[in-house]
Amino acid sequence: MTEEAKTSVPQADPVVSVVGPGEGETIVLGTTRMRVLEDGSHTGHRLAIAESVLAPHTEGPPQHRHGRHDEGFYVLSGTVRFTVGEEDHDVIAGTLVMVPPGTPHTFANLTDHPAVMLSTFTPDLYVQYFRDLQESLSGGRPLTPQANIDAMSRYATEPATDHA
Repeated sequence: MTEEAKTSVPQADPVVSVVGPGEGETIVLGTTRMRVLEDGSHTGHRLAIAESVLAPHTEGPPQHRHGRHDEGFYVLSGTVRFTVGEEDHDVIAGTLVMVPPGTPHTFANLTDHPAVMLSTFTPDLYVQYFRDLQESLSGGRPLTPQANIDAMSRYATEPATDHA
């Protein structure tokens, strides 16, 4: 059986995962608080889901490209600016943004109010990146651009320097 076929075979005893309000792993990255609702451990690593709260005036990550996963963003509240290449999209609550592999993108909350997004990662590859960033920031250490690039590279992601 191929590796691809193995991941699509249903589990013998599927387990339903329920994550209630206030539950889940919390990752704090500067002014962004992320709550991991599914890290891939209950989905055969096909899907991860996180809720992110962007404080007012939060700059997002540098524009980047993922080589091996799709990323989805559903805005639950507030307004989030998505930059895709050279295009800006001010996205309001109720809007879904899907970013396929290879597409340069970033996001930010430029407003005076918090914004909340539900993010999906297919497959779950990128959740560990956020854990790595949090560890890099522990103890008050600043995140250098090179440290961020190094962390991204471990998860098939690179800066989109042609759109910086």
